[in-house]
Amino acid sequence: MNPLQTLRIALRALLRNKLRSFLTMLGIVIGVSAVIAMVAIGEGAKARVQASFASMGANLLVIMSGTTTRGGSFGGFGSMPTLTWDDLAAIRTELTAVRTAAANLQANTPIMSEDQNWTTTVIGTSPEYFVVRAWKIASGELFGQSDIDSGTKVAVLGQTVADRLFGGVDPVGQTLRIKNIPFTVIGVLSTKGQSPMGQDYDDCVVIPQSAFMTKVRGGLQKFVGGFIYASAVSEQDTGRAQRQIQDLLRERHRLAPGADDDFSVRNLAEMASAQQEGTNTLTTLLASIAAVSLLVGGIGIMNIMLVSVTERTREIGIRMAVGAKPRHILAQFLVEALTLSIAGGVFGVAIGIAVAQQLAARFDWPLLLRPDIIVIAVTFSAAVGVGFGLYPARKASQLDPIDALRYE
Repeated sequence: MNPLQTLRIALRALLRNKLRSFLTMLGIVIGVSAVIAMVAIGEGAKARVQASFASMGANLLVIMSGTTTRGGSFGGFGSMPTLTWDDLAAIRTELTAVRTAAANLQANTPIMSEDQNWTTTVIGTSPEYFVVRAWKIASGELFGQSDIDSGTKVAVLGQTVADRLFGGVDPVGQTLRIKNIPFTVIGVLSTKGQSPMGQDYDDCVVIPQSAFMTKVRGGLQKFVGGFIYASAVSEQDTGRAQRQIQDLLRERHRLAPGADDDFSVRNLAEMASAQQEGTNTLTTLLASIAAVSLLVGGIGIMNIMLVSVTERTREIGIRMAVGAKPRHILAQFLVEALTLSIAGGVFGVAIGIAVAQQLAARFDWPLLLRPDIIVIAVTFSAAVGVGFGLYPARKASQLDPIDALRYE
């Protein structure tokens, strides 16, 4: 018996009971579709996390001052100024793993244009800030070191502030007031989006740190009144840059061996990695639970094939009587099981992709389908069909022709 004839006989047998065949492969359909959808959504969530952290800056490290202790209560990192401007200069120039660094001075302040007002975050910093944050200009230009040295009252706007204060008009060259002090808008930054915590990065005004300390909020003399952003030379060097910064600051602050740091260095790459690991774990868990449906579907195939063997005992006996060998009977029932499982796998892939598209649109996540997972899911469903169909097929092939012909 040739394979094509075996397939025709198997299809004819399955189509005789369409509803039963559909219900049999339903477990495979559910299992495959769930695996495809869960993995696609998990990959989309990972891409969303990567994009969120990438928007924060290139290989970013955040250096914060020390803590205050009052009445046994800790104020948290950043509550006590310990980082100096000399520390910042040393981080920029003395560390091989650090590309550059910039201070970040912040104040939540009302700002005004001619006919609009808005309360936003005003950031005082230096030109290195835009390099560290990987933030490009959309129109106009950025301020330079000469503006820092002279305390020029110029401002670069985030996209949200530009829209709120100036609508669709190009704000470059316009004047806005920060604490009733006029600043000239020289540029608008490109859209950066939201942080992993939902903060709008574009809702800000960036001005030279010298102007910030004289016009917006007074400085702390030799101390940095905020925190420091530092950028490693590459993603692989982020951990080395973190260690170099810690060693440098401990040496500069004359901390004894074993003494606690009076600063904190946060590696955002590690935070991103931790979130991705959590997403991977959840995706694996959901995919594993979904894979159980494939096993349930396999048990369904075995059950129905056993019923089919019982129902078709006389047919098996007749085929053996006219010359069919046990291997032909075995092949027929295996092909039936394999057809059910592969058909279920194909339908499952289509449904899984459709569900993943709907979920991605619902949560505004990118849809990332992995072809390898689709191939693995369909292959696994075929293996389930063969594995669970083998016992009924062997039972059918080992029937005694005489007993089978007498079966009522």
